[in-house]
Amino acid sequence: MPKQIPHAAAESHDRKPDMLASALRTLSAERDGIGLLIAAIDNGLGEPFAHAVSTLAAMTGRVIVSGMGKSGHIGRKLAATFASTGTAAYYVHPGEASHGDLGMIRDEDVILALSWSGETSELSDLIAYSKRHGVALIAITSSADSTLGRAADVCLALPRAKEACPNGLAPTTSTTMQLALGDALAVALLEHRGFTASDFRTYHPGGKLGALLKQVRDVMHKGERLPLVQIGTMMGDALAIQSEKSLGCVVVAGENGALAGIVTDGDIRRHMANDLLARRVEEVMTKNPLAIPPDMLLGEALETMETRKVSALIVADEGRPVGLVHVLDLLRAGVA
Repeated sequence: MPKQIPHAAAESHDRKPDMLASALRTLSAERDGIGLLIAAIDNGLGEPFAHAVSTLAAMTGRVIVSGMGKSGHIGRKLAATFASTGTAAYYVHPGEASHGDLGMIRDEDVILALSWSGETSELSDLIAYSKRHGVALIAITSSADSTLGRAADVCLALPRAKEACPNGLAPTTSTTMQLALGDALAVALLEHRGFTASDFRTYHPGGKLGALLKQVRDVMHKGERLPLVQIGTMMGDALAIQSEKSLGCVVVAGENGALAGIVTDGDIRRHMANDLLARRVEEVMTKNPLAIPPDMLLGEALETMETRKVSALIVADEGRPVGLVHVLDLLRAGVA
């Protein structure tokens, strides 16, 4: 007998087109909200946005992010984004702020307050504190004429957009727009400050992301572990070193220490003959091989290996070979 589909599962399968249509409506609504935000940047919002970035760049303290409800959840994420990109930041709950956490805010800080309506009552004490102590206040709200919008030193007024929720109640499109504008602030600020991938690594040492942001110098074979020979070395001696170091190649340096070439397994196969061991490395090596700098990120090194279809790269500093990085090193580091 054919297998019977449980009633609930059958009903769910029948409603699959409706579910997919709902998903598409939600994504379309939120996409439209982002589109309105982009248009607003080009038409009036750009000037206060640039002012907000300048205010954050000039501060000597921290970004204090605050918001209530769903805006608070977005605020927590934005505080984490600022912190991970080199700007000291943390989230202060507006309710807790009224019960002692205002003492965490210093005069040199900047407050970033989120409220779609701009009339969130829990933010009132935070607003009053900013005015009393001269703490700069940046608002992300949909109403420049709201209590929050009027009190702010910089008001980033979001364009009105239709919520994806069919009842127009659950914050959906609005929170997406808050998140996108907050991310835009953080990215513009890190670019303004010249925050680099190496700086980023300082705040992301763990996981695959941390591994991708390590530098080649952190994992390369160097010193006694580097299979290095000089021009004029006999191939028999070079092969002995290659076998000893177990990296599948030998780096060749000239008399002045400059990089001259590399002998790979492929070079050996191409020159295979009875007299191979009696030949000199310069007769077999690949001249002017690709070399990378020691401060290259491991993510870039992996991309170079994949693009060039090689399993090892010479590391050179001012034209002199100082190391060798193998794809197995990237595997051990958690990159590949």
